[in-house]
Amino acid sequence: MQIVSAVTVTDWSNKVVLITGASSGIGRGLALELARRGARLGLLARGAAAQKAFGASVGGRRSTDLPVPVVPSPALLEVVKEIEEKTDSQSGTAATRTLLLPADVRDAKAVRASANRLREEFGTIDVLIANAGVGATTEATKLDPDEVAQLININVIGAVNSVAAVLPEMAARGSGQLVAISSLSAYRGLRKSAAYCASKASLSSFFESLRIDLIGSGVDVTIIHPGFIKTPLTSGRKANMPFLMELDYAVNKIVWAIEKKKKSYAFPWPLATIVRATMVMPNFMYDWISSRNSFRE
Repeated sequence: MQIVSAVTVTDWSNKVVLITGASSGIGRGLALELARRGARLGLLARGAAAQKAFGASVGGRRSTDLPVPVVPSPALLEVVKEIEEKTDSQSGTAATRTLLLPADVRDAKAVRASANRLREEFGTIDVLIANAGVGATTEATKLDPDEVAQLININVIGAVNSVAAVLPEMAARGSGQLVAISSLSAYRGLRKSAAYCASKASLSSFFESLRIDLIGSGVDVTIIHPGFIKTPLTSGRKANMPFLMELDYAVNKIVWAIEKKKKSYAFPWPLATIVRATMVMPNFMYDWISSRNSFRE
């Protein structure tokens, strides 16, 4: 028997939401907004040890070992502090409504253990927001296979690990929602962004395939394709970033799309319209335009 999806989400009170990449950027913004709306949150992000090692690997020293994050990172603790300061005390303190989950999304066992901890603490997980991701800009002739693999492991495999940790239980009970934070970069390749664009295209296709597989299961899938947002990922860029959005504005758009259970949501609409138009543009024309513009440097 097929299960018809429930009505749109309008009341977040006591909804259990797992957010990956929750210590900064979009993940942090979503954590603050959903906490304000009364959700119970599992905030997953690399622990202090893992963040230190990740920074070192980007700087040139690589390790195949994933460090065990013993404690939440200072950034994740700051998110909880801000939630405590901004949320209504009547809905409960951050300590009773927020669970910190220091884990690396590349580690499937750690992600699964984190999801189990969240269930034990708050009950069934209603929404997964697969947000964890990193960016990179590199000349085609300077691509490093190890660095590309690391980016894809975080942006794509990290999301796969997150889905695997929550989907079986969602499907068994016939309800839930999987949300992917992708990018408008998923639609077309961009200059010096081969790895990043490939990761976002893969992420979107993965979740689109899940959506088709889950028709009638009661589990909804939403793919978010945002444009440029003021986050640590975009700070310091010299590139032209048209229609650059404030984080709070983008977060509210994302929450709206989740509530409406949109299958796919691309914004802001002027930039999304332009990007979609390039998909039917002759390749020679797109190549000429893209080679003369830098959006991610």
